[in-house]
Amino acid sequence: MIRTWKHKGLKNYYETGSMAGIQPKHAANLSLLLFQLTNAMSPEDMNTPGNDFHPLKGNYKDYFAVKVSGNWRLIFQFEGNDAVNIDLVDYH
Repeated sequence: MIRTWKHKGLKNYYETGSMAGIQPKHAANLSLLLFQLTNAMSPEDMNTPGNDFHPLKGNYKDYFAVKVSGNWRLIFQFEGNDAVNIDLVDYH
């Protein structure tokens, strides 16, 4: 279950479908990733073909990432069985 968000536009997209805070070209992929994250019980549940799942280092230590498009990544942490601090970043 997704419990907390860092990216307000992503949260709004998840809750209402409004693309005002995200790039519209990312919407379809984000929908799939957010559905998968909602049902994930651990970070490793996001490690499916095509997601380019990986743990992060440096400023994003304790975060995990999956590829959205190009350099854009959906990043998140887990507390227990809940995804927290969901963010959408271009960190490359």
